[in-house]
Amino acid sequence: MTTGSLFKSSAPPAPSLRFTLISFMGAVIAIGATGWLSHASGTPWLMAAFGASCVLAFGVPDSPLAQPRSIIGGHLVSTLVGLIVLNTLGNSWWAGALAVGLALAAMQQTRTLHAPAGANPLVVLAAGAPLSFLFTPVLLGSIVIVAVAWCINNARHRASYPKYWL
Repeated sequence: MTTGSLFKSSAPPAPSLRFTLISFMGAVIAIGATGWLSHASGTPWLMAAFGASCVLAFGVPDSPLAQPRSIIGGHLVSTLVGLIVLNTLGNSWWAGALAVGLALAAMQQTRTLHAPAGANPLVVLAAGAPLSFLFTPVLLGSIVIVAVAWCINNARHRASYPKYWL
Protein backbone atom coordinates (compact mmCIF):
# COMPACT_ATOMS: atom_id res chain seq x y z
CA MET A 1 0.00 0.00 0.00
CA THR A 2 1.39 3.38 -0.95
CA THR A 3 1.06 6.51 1.14
CA GLY A 4 -0.99 8.14 -1.61
CA SER A 5 -3.60 5.35 -1.56
CA LEU A 6 -3.89 5.59 2.21
CA PHE A 7 -5.31 9.12 1.95
CA LYS A 8 -7.26 8.67 -1.26
CA SER A 9 -10.89 9.64 -0.80
CA SER A 10 -13.46 7.03 -1.64
CA ALA A 11 -16.41 8.89 -0.17
CA PRO A 12 -19.50 8.93 -2.35
CA PRO A 13 -20.31 12.15 -4.20
CA ALA A 14 -22.55 14.72 -2.54
CA PRO A 15 -26.21 14.50 -3.52
CA SER A 16 -27.70 17.11 -5.79
CA LEU A 17 -28.69 20.43 -4.28
CA ARG A 18 -32.33 19.60 -5.09
CA PHE A 19 -32.10 16.30 -3.16
CA THR A 20 -30.45 18.11 -0.24
CA LEU A 21 -33.11 20.83 -0.14
CA ILE A 22 -35.93 18.30 -0.21
CA SER A 23 -34.19 16.31 2.54
CA PHE A 24 -33.91 19.51 4.57
CA MET A 25 -37.62 20.24 4.08
CA GLY A 26 -38.59 16.72 5.11
CA ALA A 27 -36.59 16.87 8.33
CA VAL A 28 -37.94 20.32 9.19
CA ILE A 29 -41.53 19.25 8.55
CA ALA A 30 -41.25 15.94 10.44
CA ILE A 31 -39.53 17.37 13.52
CA GLY A 32 -41.66 20.51 13.34
CA ALA A 33 -44.84 18.41 13.28
CA THR A 34 -43.82 16.29 16.25
CA GLY A 35 -42.71 19.40 18.14
CA TRP A 36 -45.95 21.22 17.37
CA LEU A 37 -48.03 18.17 18.35
CA SER A 38 -46.12 18.03 21.64
CA HIS A 39 -46.85 21.70 22.26
CA ALA A 40 -50.50 21.50 21.20
CA SER A 41 -51.35 18.31 23.11
CA GLY A 42 -49.17 18.73 26.18
CA THR A 43 -47.97 15.17 25.51
CA PRO A 44 -44.47 14.35 24.26
CA TRP A 45 -44.36 13.40 20.57
CA LEU A 46 -40.69 14.24 20.14
CA MET A 47 -37.45 12.63 21.26
CA ALA A 48 -33.82 13.13 20.24
CA ALA A 49 -33.50 9.86 18.31
CA PHE A 50 -36.11 11.14 15.87
CA GLY A 51 -33.56 13.63 14.54
CA ALA A 52 -31.34 10.74 13.54
CA SER A 53 -34.34 8.91 12.09
CA CYS A 54 -34.95 11.92 9.86
CA VAL A 55 -31.36 11.76 8.60
CA LEU A 56 -32.08 8.25 7.36
CA ALA A 57 -35.68 8.79 6.19
CA PHE A 58 -34.85 11.88 4.13
CA GLY A 59 -31.09 11.60 3.53
CA VAL A 60 -30.89 7.95 2.45
CA PRO A 61 -34.53 6.93 1.88
CA ASP A 62 -33.58 3.79 -0.08
CA SER A 63 -31.67 2.35 2.88
CA PRO A 64 -33.21 -0.64 4.66
CA LEU A 65 -32.73 1.35 7.90
CA ALA A 66 -35.02 4.09 6.51
CA GLN A 67 -38.01 1.91 5.70
CA PRO A 68 -41.24 2.16 7.74
CA ARG A 69 -40.76 -1.31 9.20
CA SER A 70 -37.38 -0.26 10.57
CA ILE A 71 -38.35 3.24 11.72
CA ILE A 72 -41.56 2.30 13.51
CA GLY A 73 -40.64 -1.27 14.44
CA GLY A 74 -37.10 -0.42 15.52
CA HIS A 75 -38.24 2.36 17.81
CA LEU A 76 -40.99 0.17 19.29
CA VAL A 77 -38.81 -2.91 19.80
CA SER A 78 -35.87 -1.05 21.34
CA THR A 79 -38.11 1.03 23.60
CA LEU A 80 -39.95 -2.07 24.78
CA VAL A 81 -36.60 -3.68 25.61
CA GLY A 82 -35.62 -0.56 27.55
CA LEU A 83 -38.88 -0.59 29.48
CA ILE A 84 -38.51 -4.28 30.33
CA VAL A 85 -34.93 -3.79 31.54
CA LEU A 86 -35.87 -0.70 33.54
CA ASN A 87 -38.75 -2.47 35.25
CA THR A 88 -36.84 -5.68 35.97
CA LEU A 89 -33.24 -4.60 36.54
CA GLY A 90 -33.55 -0.91 37.34
CA ASN A 91 -31.41 1.95 36.13
CA SER A 92 -27.67 1.35 36.29
CA TRP A 93 -24.75 1.58 33.89
CA TRP A 94 -24.74 -2.18 33.36
CA ALA A 95 -28.53 -2.27 32.83
CA GLY A 96 -28.10 0.39 30.14
CA ALA A 97 -25.35 -1.61 28.45
CA LEU A 98 -27.44 -4.78 28.59
CA ALA A 99 -30.53 -2.95 27.31
CA VAL A 100 -28.71 -1.58 24.24
CA GLY A 101 -27.26 -5.01 23.46
CA LEU A 102 -30.64 -6.68 23.88
CA ALA A 103 -32.31 -3.99 21.76
CA LEU A 104 -29.80 -4.54 18.97
CA ALA A 105 -30.35 -8.32 19.08
CA ALA A 106 -34.15 -7.89 19.18
CA MET A 107 -34.14 -5.48 16.23
CA GLN A 108 -31.93 -7.85 14.24
CA GLN A 109 -34.16 -10.83 14.93
CA THR A 110 -37.39 -8.93 14.16
CA ARG A 111 -35.86 -7.41 11.01
CA THR A 112 -36.51 -3.90 12.35
CA LEU A 113 -32.92 -2.66 12.59
CA HIS A 114 -32.86 1.12 12.91
CA ALA A 115 -29.64 2.67 14.22
CA PRO A 116 -31.26 5.72 15.88
CA ALA A 117 -33.48 3.40 17.91
CA GLY A 118 -30.38 2.04 19.62
CA ALA A 119 -30.51 5.15 21.80
CA ASN A 120 -34.03 4.47 23.04
CA PRO A 121 -33.16 2.06 25.88
CA LEU A 122 -30.75 4.63 27.29
CA VAL A 123 -33.42 7.33 27.07
CA VAL A 124 -35.92 5.05 28.81
CA LEU A 125 -33.52 4.25 31.63
CA ALA A 126 -32.28 7.83 32.07
CA ALA A 127 -35.82 9.23 32.13
CA GLY A 128 -37.36 6.41 34.16
CA ALA A 129 -39.96 6.37 31.40
CA PRO A 130 -43.43 4.99 32.03
CA LEU A 131 -45.03 2.31 29.84
CA SER A 132 -47.01 5.07 28.08
CA PHE A 133 -43.68 6.23 26.55
CA LEU A 134 -44.09 3.33 24.10
CA PHE A 135 -47.23 4.99 22.69
CA THR A 136 -46.17 8.60 22.87
CA PRO A 137 -43.65 9.73 21.85
CA VAL A 138 -42.37 6.46 20.33
CA LEU A 139 -45.25 5.05 18.27
CA LEU A 140 -46.98 8.31 17.40
CA GLY A 141 -43.77 10.21 16.69
CA SER A 142 -42.33 7.49 14.47
CA ILE A 143 -45.62 7.31 12.54
CA VAL A 144 -45.39 11.06 11.91
CA ILE A 145 -41.84 10.66 10.55
CA VAL A 146 -42.91 7.82 8.24
CA ALA A 147 -45.97 9.76 7.03
CA VAL A 148 -43.88 12.82 6.21
CA ALA A 149 -41.21 10.61 4.59
CA TRP A 150 -43.89 8.99 2.45
CA CYS A 151 -45.16 12.39 1.28
CA ILE A 152 -41.78 14.07 0.77
CA ASN A 153 -39.93 11.15 -0.80
CA ASN A 154 -42.77 10.35 -3.19
CA ALA A 155 -43.00 14.02 -4.17
CA ARG A 156 -39.26 13.82 -4.93
CA HIS A 157 -39.64 10.64 -7.04
CA ARG A 158 -43.09 9.17 -7.63
CA ALA A 159 -43.67 5.74 -6.02
CA SER A 160 -40.12 5.65 -4.61
CA TYR A 161 -40.84 5.31 -0.89
CA PRO A 162 -41.07 3.00 0.84
CA LYS A 163 -39.21 0.16 -0.79
CA TYR A 164 -41.29 -2.13 1.43
CA TRP A 165 -43.69 -1.79 4.36
CA LEU A 166 -43.45 -5.16 6.05
